[in-house]
Amino acid sequence: MVVCFQRHGVRKKWDLLKIHDSVAILIYNITRKVVVLVKQFRPAVFYGAIPACDSKGNIDISKYDPKTGLTLELCAGIVDKNKSLEEIAQDEVLEECGYRVPVTNLQRVIQYRSSVGISGDKQTVFYVEVTDDMRVSQGGGNIEEGEFIEVVEMTIPDVKKLLDGPEVLSPGGFLFALTWFLHNKGPFE
Repeated sequence: MVVCFQRHGVRKKWDLLKIHDSVAILIYNITRKVVVLVKQFRPAVFYGAIPACDSKGNIDISKYDPKTGLTLELCAGIVDKNKSLEEIAQDEVLEECGYRVPVTNLQRVIQYRSSVGISGDKQTVFYVEVTDDMRVSQGGGNIEEGEFIEVVEMTIPDVKKLLDGPEVLSPGGFLFALTWFLHNKGPFE
């Protein structure tokens, strides 16, 4: 939607999206000492990475590597059910990563405004520790909803290397959560 407003005597137009709030969960498997993340294709990232499209916005996908649209993210989901944020986070951990976690194990880290330039939605970040015994499925998302999620496990040295890189195909909240984790849950060997 386009909104018009006046600020300091200047009339402005701004493109906005009204989207759902969300939860994101940083998962740490204490059995194998790995951070559990998800990788998935994001059309907006893919579109933003390609140099050209036709005048109608169509993309000849065969000309570009689809991997340019793959992002590494926290397990996450939108708040669209009549459940607590913790219950929604619990559902997402099971659906995307295959771990059954008690709601009481979820630690609320922070709530912040995401995408402040276009939507201003709220995202609540949780932290949870899991064990191999808590894994009840392979995860992968909800196929009926068109989700195709790859579960990715990273060691602490791999996480540090990722954060030291020149570019990360991940949202800012992901980077914050990993930095929070290293600062608050370490020291790590």
